[in-house]
Amino acid sequence: MCGITGIIDLVEARFINRELLRDMNDSLTHRGPDGSGYHFEGGVGLGHRRLSIIDLEGGTQPMFNEDGSVVVTFNGEIYDFADLMEELKAAGHVFESRCDTEVIVHAWEEWGEACLERLRGMFAFAIWDQNRETVFIARDHFGKKPLYYSMLSNGQLIFASELKALMIHPLIEREIDPTAVEDYMTFGYVPDPKTIFKSIKKLPPGHFLKIRRGEINSSPRRYWDISFAVNTDYINENQICEELHSKFVAATKRRMIADVPLGAFLSGGADSSAVVTAMAESSDEPVSTCSISFGDPAYNESKYSQMIADRLSTNHHVEQVEANDFSLVDEVAGIYDEPFADSSALPTYRVCELARKHVKVALSGDGGDEIFAGYRRHRWHINEEKLRGTLPASLRRTIFGVAGAIYPKLDWAPRVFRAKATLQSIARDSIDAYLRSVSILPNDLHGALYSSAFRSELQGYTAKEVFDDHSRNIDTDDPLSMIQYLDIKTYLPGDILTKVDRASMAHSLEVRVPILDTEFAEWACSLPSELKLRGGEGKYIFKKSLEPSIPKDVLYRSKMGFAVPLASWFRGPLEQDIHDRLLAGKICESEIFDMQSIEQLVKQHCSGVRDYSSPIWALLVFERFWRELVS
Repeated sequence: MCGITGIIDLVEARFINRELLRDMNDSLTHRGPDGSGYHFEGGVGLGHRRLSIIDLEGGTQPMFNEDGSVVVTFNGEIYDFADLMEELKAAGHVFESRCDTEVIVHAWEEWGEACLERLRGMFAFAIWDQNRETVFIARDHFGKKPLYYSMLSNGQLIFASELKALMIHPLIEREIDPTAVEDYMTFGYVPDPKTIFKSIKKLPPGHFLKIRRGEINSSPRRYWDISFAVNTDYINENQICEELHSKFVAATKRRMIADVPLGAFLSGGADSSAVVTAMAESSDEPVSTCSISFGDPAYNESKYSQMIADRLSTNHHVEQVEANDFSLVDEVAGIYDEPFADSSALPTYRVCELARKHVKVALSGDGGDEIFAGYRRHRWHINEEKLRGTLPASLRRTIFGVAGAIYPKLDWAPRVFRAKATLQSIARDSIDAYLRSVSILPNDLHGALYSSAFRSELQGYTAKEVFDDHSRNIDTDDPLSMIQYLDIKTYLPGDILTKVDRASMAHSLEVRVPILDTEFAEWACSLPSELKLRGGEGKYIFKKSLEPSIPKDVLYRSKMGFAVPLASWFRGPLEQDIHDRLLAGKICESEIFDMQSIEQLVKQHCSGVRDYSSPIWALLVFERFWRELVS
């Protein structure tokens, strides 16, 4: 795992400011503390920070082909590099190392942009081809590795693994994108391809950007998309379970190649337990596992992780995080560079910190909920879909819309009595209803927090356009597959993978994700939806395949998540911080929010009348971002 930077002049071979590129590259030292490298030629500057994982002596970047005409700077891992290397050698290519980076250079020479169809792994890279005067940047299928870029007013393309590196460039404009703020206050993150700034974009997952010098108007192009078209070849569940197990173990084993200590995160949930079990099956040595326990029993899963660790005789490491561990609030918010409101980033940061004490590479169970439909909201949505299907849309909007409007808001009550959100969802169309189920803002708050001036800037834009854009590419009308697709395109890269990448890279730790092996995920998504969600049980077939190796107490227990007690923090030790930062801080100067609405929101939460912990957290994170931006 590494950090990459670059400055490419797309007009002509003009001078590249070397010191500026070095400063940009040095801002990513945490991503690659083992060394740095640079390449400069006319109108081209490439930088690299290295975290040495494979071929510790020979993997220095940027890396070239035989005659030096093609150069690459690369972040990630290519798991099928050995097979590709042999194929490319047979085609006449000469290799100077045994690392995956050099495979990318020769794959580009041999296959051009079609090389992306051959790469199996996680990656963000940039190639400069001197003979073609072409820059080629690409990001992996699911977006495990980040890549930010900007087209500057002077005709230069700049790119980097993190936003902070681009912000060093003096020509970057810092104007906030109003639609990105609306997206953030809906999702809790800024989804691809936007960033919080108008001038900077994220390269979307499964996309590349190819630009020839002199042709600066190119746009990103998609090279891959996930399909949910159902494969009807399977005979019975036992056959599927056997194939699932075989494919998953193979995907996990591919991610165990490293020349440095390797281990895994073990939360005690089905996904991480599956990964560790597959690792144990593929290794003669005990697996190193790392877990975080919580002092508050409502958030503590440590007994389940210990159960798996004991069963597999792993080298298990546990550290406890107390319920009042809010000392990292500002520090963790800062590593994301733009507003990012997933509070589980705090314990994720801690488990990465723990893992780095023992290993340099860790495998995780991320992706299981998206690929196999494991979120509670998936179950709720499908139940609501059944009700939506019983009445025409016009009647639904009338009957359930009125009922939802008059039903009281009962945040404090058991879920069975909290019907207001359900009634309102049934009144909506399917896509809009799912948007509301993932939104961090309750329906009655959405838009009310904005100032009138900011609402005018939005010009009617809402975050639903994000879902609408993606829904046009879905190749199925199955309701479960549709929302899985939306999660894979938004929540997975925008939240889950971003959270883990920044938290792990802050500690120079590489994280690999077997469930998101492209071939395995494509196969899994082709399974019928009734094998993913059945009888209210998410990840049905995945769990079924794991029954021979993982206790049912682990597989079928209620999902806890990696949560922190925000509601009690904001009514206790952080209450004064909320007042200082949201009611009297620099956020008041942003002219984005209606301060009376924020004051009412804080008052109702702190008094216990409503639970507004999610929007308050989002506002606190935004305040921290705004404070840094204007300071």
